[in-house]
Amino acid sequence: MRFLLPLALLALTAAPALAQDPGAEPLYGDVRLEEGFPNDPYDIEVTAGGTEEVSERGCNYGFVADAPDVDLYYTTSGSSTLYIYAVSSEDTTILVNLPDGSWACDDDSYGDGDPILVIPGADAGLYDIWVGTYGDDLVEATLFISEIDPR
Repeated sequence: MRFLLPLALLALTAAPALAQDPGAEPLYGDVRLEEGFPNDPYDIEVTAGGTEEVSERGCNYGFVADAPDVDLYYTTSGSSTLYIYAVSSEDTTILVNLPDGSWACDDDSYGDGDPILVIPGADAGLYDIWVGTYGDDLVEATLFISEIDPR
């Protein structure tokens, strides 16, 4: 019985679960692209938004699903700039867990309520990508991945 109290205290002090789970199965699957990929930009139709408030250091706006929308496996020598952006008729956001485990996000840098992340000298590896919204409504969006500046 005296062992139960320390276990109960440990459970109470455990770190809260993350709202965004990079390890979860992506909602729209895996994308594997190699530097210089054909058909640039690569596009995927997604439903943006979710019930989870974004809560990563430096990225604390918008709502996304718990699981990433897309897992991008990118093969590169590190010399290319990667552009990850979304276009929608509604205000959307982008949240990305980078290969080094850090987080990056954007809101309106692409203009007209559309987000873009510009990653110069992008590393090879896994990019977990969420397309979010400001409200709790789900909206249709197109996610683009490119090595060509779309602006």
